[in-house]
Amino acid sequence: MEVIKRDLVVIGAGPGGYVAAIRAAQLGLSTTLVEKDSRLGGTCLLRGCIPTKALIETAYLFSKTKSFKEFGINVSQLAIDWAAAQSRKDKTVLRLSKGVEFLMKKNKVDVVYGRGQMSGPGVVEVVGNEGESKKISATSILIATGSEPRIFPPFDIKHPAVITSNEALDLTAIPTSMAVIGAGAVGIEFASIFQALGSHVTLIEVMDQILPFEDPDVAMALHKELQKHGMKIHVATKVESIVPSGDSVHLQISGKSGKVEMDVGIVLVAVGRKPVTDGLNLESIGINVEKGYIMVNNFCETNVPGYFAIGDVIPTPQLAHVASAEGKMVVEKIAGKETKPLNYDRVPFCTYCHPEVARVGLTEAEARKRGHDVNIGMFNFAALGKAAIIGEREGFVKIIAEKKYGEILGASIIGPHATELIAEPASFMAAEGTMSEMIGMMHAHPTLYEAVLEAAEAWAGHPIHA
Repeated sequence: MEVIKRDLVVIGAGPGGYVAAIRAAQLGLSTTLVEKDSRLGGTCLLRGCIPTKALIETAYLFSKTKSFKEFGINVSQLAIDWAAAQSRKDKTVLRLSKGVEFLMKKNKVDVVYGRGQMSGPGVVEVVGNEGESKKISATSILIATGSEPRIFPPFDIKHPAVITSNEALDLTAIPTSMAVIGAGAVGIEFASIFQALGSHVTLIEVMDQILPFEDPDVAMALHKELQKHGMKIHVATKVESIVPSGDSVHLQISGKSGKVEMDVGIVLVAVGRKPVTDGLNLESIGINVEKGYIMVNNFCETNVPGYFAIGDVIPTPQLAHVASAEGKMVVEKIAGKETKPLNYDRVPFCTYCHPEVARVGLTEAEARKRGHDVNIGMFNFAALGKAAIIGEREGFVKIIAEKKYGEILGASIIGPHATELIAEPASFMAAEGTMSEMIGMMHAHPTLYEAVLEAAEAWAGHPIHA
């Protein structure tokens, strides 16, 4: 069998792998990208970020129509065309996937479709869908195979009414009722979608709060907003049993309020994701793997020289933008460029529910736990002109900064366009800006990002509109 020679082989064409491949090609490395799916883009583009947010936009616009009369707009006979919404989602995914294919051609990255696995030192064997195989040798090998929904008892039930996020994207009808197990970002987003579209949604979380890793103030505010719109929420609650019965599912849960039983049309299991490392034959190379995750150093290099791993297969935040940043860092190091390890304290986390939630850096509790002497600045959107104009006054901005020099340690936002607004504190943190510099930056009026300025002024003790 002929062995193709390359500088770099990337296994996995998600936002980590394909971005790394492009950057490698730009740096002059001969690069082959291996992908087991028939399309490029990985979980993010095909089954995650993009299709989910397309449906979230549909749900948001539909929920917004309920306030049209307040804006002086009279519309009758509003209804959801679910088939059209799904079609728009699919077209969006296809368009972006084809865009990734174009980028591969533009940057002269070879794409090989099939399952990649280690086949001796510096060699990747790719087995195609028809059983054909080819071998590629490379100086460097980058593993970016992503993750998949994690399923364990009692959730491992094979029944059409017990689904994961993958199947939720392709439901042919909006369910009358749904239980979402797991109130992390994935669970919250799907619960918000179907609640807005008319489903009766029950959200179940084993931890003490929804969005367990977010600031408790933010989590509580979101909890109240979701409940206000009719969602039933159970925190500190365990699922005892899931029993399919005909076209529905019987659930038994137990928590602080005792045992509760319910029947729902769909159970969506969103209890986390696991790395996809099975079948890569990593043990033959001696790569260190713990609990399915590939162990790497600060530059995402494994214990075996020349082998790197990024994204959801390593124990860093399972986010598309983290994978992309790791991919660029790795190939720049491979190409001999001066590079620095990523600062994971500056990762933006976004949840696209309504109202939106976003965070960068440390929460208040994390900052205090690390020994920082901090001040907190908070500002409610209810007092903001632009929020009143658009009719979305829920939520607040919260900034955590060190007292002495005003170093910004973190920020959390719940409210309109929070996932965009988080870019300002994230930018200041990346530039090592201070609170005095944030306060000194002129903010346009009327805008939503004035809330960031107001929170900064509250931190300094001289809020204007609070």
